[in-house]
Amino acid sequence: MHAPITIRRASAADRELIYHMICSLENTILDRTGFDAAFDRNVANPNISYFLAELDGKPVGMVSCHIQPLLHHAALVSEIQEMYVEPEYRSQQVGKALMEHVTAFAKGEGAVQMEVTSRATREQAHRFYQREGFEKSHVKLVRYFNNE
Repeated sequence: MHAPITIRRASAADRELIYHMICSLENTILDRTGFDAAFDRNVANPNISYFLAELDGKPVGMVSCHIQPLLHHAALVSEIQEMYVEPEYRSQQVGKALMEHVTAFAKGEGAVQMEVTSRATREQAHRFYQREGFEKSHVKLVRYFNNE
């Protein structure tokens, strides 16, 4: 059995690790210049936090938390933009530990709810989020500018 899962806030020093996790999440090699620009901007933003899950000191997963005031809620709302667990560590409570941590963090920051968007084909992820208390309540529509 593994040691307990630990969760820590990621920093700029975790750039390479997070880059590889996000590439794995998206199943592609992301443009490095674009990733670095977004990472630098986000890691410096007080409204965006990244957390890493570690087992025996080895990073095995990550989650992001964006918190912003939304007019249509008249309150702070948190959103998971990215969540990833290394395939060999899935079904070992890593995702659950990340979710518990990010939920407590968001509540502590004053958020009234948490949202997550997941690609329609990621049915296993949808089941995970539903087990963690999320409800399918909205439809997300996307307009891609690279086709215009």
